[in-house]
Amino acid sequence: MSLNQADIAELMAGTAACDLVIDARSPAEFAEDHLPGAVNWPVLDNDERREVGTLYKQVSPLAARKLGAALVARNIAAHLDREMANKPREWRPLVYCWRGGQRSGSLAWFLSQIGFRTLQLAGGYKAFRALVSAELLQRPAAFEFRVLAARTGSGKTRLLQALAAAGAQVLDLEALACHRGSVLGGMPGRPQPAQKRFDTEVWSALRGFDPGLPVYVESESARIGRLTVPEALLRRMREQGTIVRVAMDDAARLQLLLEEYGHFASEPEAFCKLIEALTELRGRALVQRWQAMARDGQWPELFAELMAQHYDPLYTRSLARSFGSRDDQVQVDLGDGGPAALQAAAQRLIGG
Repeated sequence: MSLNQADIAELMAGTAACDLVIDARSPAEFAEDHLPGAVNWPVLDNDERREVGTLYKQVSPLAARKLGAALVARNIAAHLDREMANKPREWRPLVYCWRGGQRSGSLAWFLSQIGFRTLQLAGGYKAFRALVSAELLQRPAAFEFRVLAARTGSGKTRLLQALAAAGAQVLDLEALACHRGSVLGGMPGRPQPAQKRFDTEVWSALRGFDPGLPVYVESESARIGRLTVPEALLRRMREQGTIVRVAMDDAARLQLLLEEYGHFASEPEAFCKLIEALTELRGRALVQRWQAMARDGQWPELFAELMAQHYDPLYTRSLARSFGSRDDQVQVDLGDGGPAALQAAAQRLIGG
């Protein structure tokens, strides 16, 4: 049985009767992006897919199909051996590939022959991607966003996490992007996802929100690391969002920055390499001064200078550009970045 693109929204809402979503594409395609909750049962792995494609172009379609059929049959047999032992008669999978063609069709056929009522996504991942792109243009307009804006090191991310813990609806774009947004914002051990994966994660989060309740989000630039924030979402945040100004004094901000970026103490050369990107903006002499301070372990002094000479001027310009002279702003003061202050501020925002 096939599902078309119009059915994908129903599937994602959980009303379609399937027990498992199976992505039949290669591991590389799956890693780039996939339907939420999907598992990967590749009918061709990365090297096999490349080999069959090369044979198709350089020899003939027939030669490629012969090799592909043998590889697909062996791979599907391995999946069935591994996965089928405990599946009941009523088990109902959904299978998809890139365009709902031969790869998912082959796997769906085998599952159907066993006796499972197998769904196949017509149009495959390509149709799903079209739906995500279309909904990211429309869905942000359904929500009231409360946008946390503050100078770097003022605890926006921690406050966002406290709001989520208190039961508020939170869209943590930096967590989804695996990046804090600044030149130093990469998260150790967590590479950024592909743009398509980020889009899917944002779309999935928006689908889970109640439009009748506010959504808290951090103020962001158009890009978080190498990823682009969906344009309609960014426009809605900036033009219609309620601005929540988060304030924290400089001493507390410095302490929070030292905590958040403490990993650089054990890898100063990584820090020095990253701030090379500031040379055009801040000048070679100043960047070299900051690099020397990092190598000497002068982290409090270094981050104090970064705050005053780099981050704060950037924030002032960014706020003016994003929100202009808006007079509908709310302010919340954080004494520090500790749990008590964050919980109290979260409760004040939710209650207010």
